[in-house]
Amino acid sequence: MTTELPGDKTQQSVDQKTRRVQRFWPLVSAFAVLVVAVLIGALVMVRGAGNPLGFDTEWMDEILEHRSPVWEVPSLAMNYLGGGVIGVFIVPLAIIAALCLFRRLWAALYFTVATIMSAGLVQLLKGLFGRARPEEILVHADFGSFPSGHVANATTMAVVLAVILRRTWVWVAGVVYVILMLLSRTYLGAHWLSDTVGGLLLGVGVAVIVWAPIANRLYRENERRHRFVLARSR
Repeated sequence: MTTELPGDKTQQSVDQKTRRVQRFWPLVSAFAVLVVAVLIGALVMVRGAGNPLGFDTEWMDEILEHRSPVWEVPSLAMNYLGGGVIGVFIVPLAIIAALCLFRRLWAALYFTVATIMSAGLVQLLKGLFGRARPEEILVHADFGSFPSGHVANATTMAVVLAVILRRTWVWVAGVVYVILMLLSRTYLGAHWLSDTVGGLLLGVGVAVIVWAPIANRLYRENERRHRFVLARSR
C-alpha cells in the first residue's frame, strides 16, 4: 500500500490547472485574434473614415512603382484561385471530398464549418465597416475592402489543413500560399495592406476557434488513420 504525500496532491492540483489552461488557451487566443481583427477595422474607420493608414499608402506606392506584366499574371492567377467559383466552391468541395474519401469525417466537418464561418464573418465585417477599395484596382470586386476575403479564406484553409495533416511541409506550404495571396491582393489594388492583415487574423482566429471543441476527436481520428496506414504497410 502506498501513502500519498501532501506534495503529491499539490502536484496533481497543479497538473489539473495546467491541463485546464492547455484546454482553453486556444479558444482564448483565437478570440483575441478576432478582436484584434475587428479593432483594426474600427481603427481604420474611426481614424480616417475608411481612408488608408500611413503604411497602407506607403505600401501601395511601392506596389504601383513596381507594377509590370511579369507580376500581373501570377497575381491574377491567385485572384481566381482564392475567389470566385474556383476559390469558393471547387477547391473547398474538392478538399472536403478528399477528406471524406479517406474517412476523415471529423476533419471534413472541421474544414466545412471553418470555411463557412470564415466567409460569413468576412461578409459581416465588410458590411459593418464599408471601407472603399483602392482606386488603383485592376480586377472587378464587390464593395467592402476590409477585411480581405481572399486572405481570410487562404489562411483558414492553410491552418485547418496544417492542423489536420500535422506535417511540417503543410505548414510551410500554407505560409507561402497565404503570403502570396496577401501580396497578390495588394498588387492588384483590390485591398489595402491593413485589409489583408485583418483577413489573416480572422482566418487564424476562426480556424483555432472551430478546432478547439473537437481537437480531441480530430486527434483520435488521426491516430486511427495512422495505425491503419501502418497496418497496411506491414
